Amino acid sequence: MTAARRPRPLRRPQLSLAVQYAGSARGKPSRAHFRKWVHAALDHDARITLRIVGQTEGRALNRGYRNKDYATNVLTFVFHDRPPLEGDLALCAPVVAREARALKTPIAERYAHLTVHGVLHLQGYDHENNANAAVMERRETQIMAKLGYADPYRVITGPKQGVARKVR
Repeated sequence: MTAARRPRPLRRPQLSLAVQYAGSARGKPSRAHFRKWVHAALDHDARITLRIVGQTEGRALNRGYRNKDYATNVLTFVFHDRPPLEGDLALCAPVVAREARALKTPIAERYAHLTVHGVLHLQGYDHENNANAAVMERRETQIMAKLGYADPYRVITGPKQGVARKVR
């Protein structure tokens, strides 16, 4: 059964969350923020380690596990895909900061979106084709609205007037 069709539990999922800061935690969201964002996206009991990494570690992880030689914003590693779910999320702080500036979005909002995105991946959501991407984006938008944030996939005007692009 795909994540989109998996029934949601009637009770709040239990969460064991470890948050690790590879460098300084200064200027990064608190453990309480990450817990709130993970819980908002979580449909099942889970044990998750969320690690904020730097450029070098982010690039090494992406290269080692995806054969892509650059740091990406978030990586999800699924260890156990049945409840209780188990996995790791790695968010690359410099990439998140760069994207927040480019999107003119508060950095906390960008971290919230990428945390939600990673947790959905942990639960089986993906964006490998247009249909799955639409389901995942709709769920992300619902969760972000519940958290009080804007639609992360809204169309915004780019740097040149009249140039629209989809926020990713």
